[in-house]
Amino acid sequence: MMKRLGKSRVLIAFIGLAITLHSYAQKQGVKVLQPGVAIPPAVQYLPSSPDTVRWGYLPNKDAKPVMTVKSGTEIIIDTVSHEGILEDQGRDPVRFFGKYGIRPEDVLEDAKAIARSVPHDFDKDGPHVVTGPIAIDGAQPGDVLKVEVLELTPRVPYGVISNRHGKGALPGELPANQGRQPEASPSRPHLYYNVSIFTPIRQIKGTWYGILYAQNGDEIRFPLRPFLGIMGVAPNTSERVNSIPPAEYGGNMDVKYVGVGATVYLPVFVQGALFYVGDPHFVQGNGEVALTALEGSLRARLRLSLLRKGDAQIPGGKGTLVQPFIDLPDAWVPIGLDPDLDEAMKKATREAIAFVESLGLDRATAYAYLSVAGDFEVSQVVDRTKGIHALISKAHFSNLGGPALGLTVNGRTLPQSPKIVAGHIMVPLQPVAEALGARVMWDSSTSAYRVLLVNRGELHVFPRSREAQWNGTRIGMDWEAEFLEEGNLFVPAALFAEILGVQVSWDIDRRVIHMRLP
Repeated sequence: MMKRLGKSRVLIAFIGLAITLHSYAQKQGVKVLQPGVAIPPAVQYLPSSPDTVRWGYLPNKDAKPVMTVKSGTEIIIDTVSHEGILEDQGRDPVRFFGKYGIRPEDVLEDAKAIARSVPHDFDKDGPHVVTGPIAIDGAQPGDVLKVEVLELTPRVPYGVISNRHGKGALPGELPANQGRQPEASPSRPHLYYNVSIFTPIRQIKGTWYGILYAQNGDEIRFPLRPFLGIMGVAPNTSERVNSIPPAEYGGNMDVKYVGVGATVYLPVFVQGALFYVGDPHFVQGNGEVALTALEGSLRARLRLSLLRKGDAQIPGGKGTLVQPFIDLPDAWVPIGLDPDLDEAMKKATREAIAFVESLGLDRATAYAYLSVAGDFEVSQVVDRTKGIHALISKAHFSNLGGPALGLTVNGRTLPQSPKIVAGHIMVPLQPVAEALGARVMWDSSTSAYRVLLVNRGELHVFPRSREAQWNGTRIGMDWEAEFLEEGNLFVPAALFAEILGVQVSWDIDRRVIHMRLP
């Protein structure tokens, strides 16, 4: 009798909490954005319907586009979260959300239709509802699709955070229960023993928050930062592509910074690009350790622009991309993806070095910069392919774009510019040597440049080496001689200082390197 009474009290408390959650939405005046509601006229609009989505897998090269748009088009897409419609939640969003006090009319109609009629295999397919693909007129392999995130609006005042057996950062440890039973099915979803936490969202003083509850009923509030977990283009394959692991085509990258104001650059692999979105999030922590973010349906307004191969707007300075790149208002975000987290870190580091090099740093300096001022974060560890992203602050590079360094030798200005490599002043060998009164020639027998200095001696400089030869004696250099410009071998200015006593000074304010014989 006592046990039954305890259960009744729990049920009464649960119902009271559900009613309270619903009243929050009512008090805030939150409007449920059903398909097509409040869409501005003359705006391209893509709803998520059984005809425009695939559940659990991505478009491939053979996918038929649901619409075609021109470069520069703004489009509104109503995305649908998979949470609340999956098999372990009963595949009935009205019933699932109704347990938390959500009225049937406040459940999205497109979520109902997808749960009712779109094929999905809980054990084989990915969980995500993927909307698209959209063909971009004229897109060809080698081009780059530029996606600007203009607006992201919650479609409902609630979301779900889930942890499922065998998944997340602690598989086998959490959820802390007996695990999936053989009889588990959409008609008996409780036997999956997965954990899905209904989470209301609320606007407080103009800021949206997610709400979780302590055991005594106190609220834990965290600000929302909506983004689309899936954003990508079709890979060049006819095989079925699971929606879970991200790859060079984008997909389920789950980088939390891809919110309003972000720009995503995606390499194009097939004609038309075939762009798609999905996995809408209200907010996510780096790592996404439990398995999901706060999942909730979003209305997204995006601008899709095509950049032809070779376009100077493409990040990295190579005129093309091999994998996605993210541009934020205050930072650049290179990405590394690999099933092994260590390898993902290496890939992110290589991508970050290559990008910083494109800004004008040499490789060694780029590596050093990233070690002291770059932030590498774990995007997620739950999508089979792990993700690491780097944050490179734009503020650190605000002084780029000044005039080239100047170079004078014995008071004479040379047309060539010196370089700064790994903190070393590098100067072009032949122009500097000739300005100092020497003759320079290539010696094919020794694969070295011979520098003949009248009444002083002979210098041999070996390309890509840290050793030179002065009057038959080998001497070391702090940095290797290298071709930093076509046809011009650069050597450390310190080499001339060491063998000839040349005085080297750097006028930082005027950006000029001065070299003078004493």
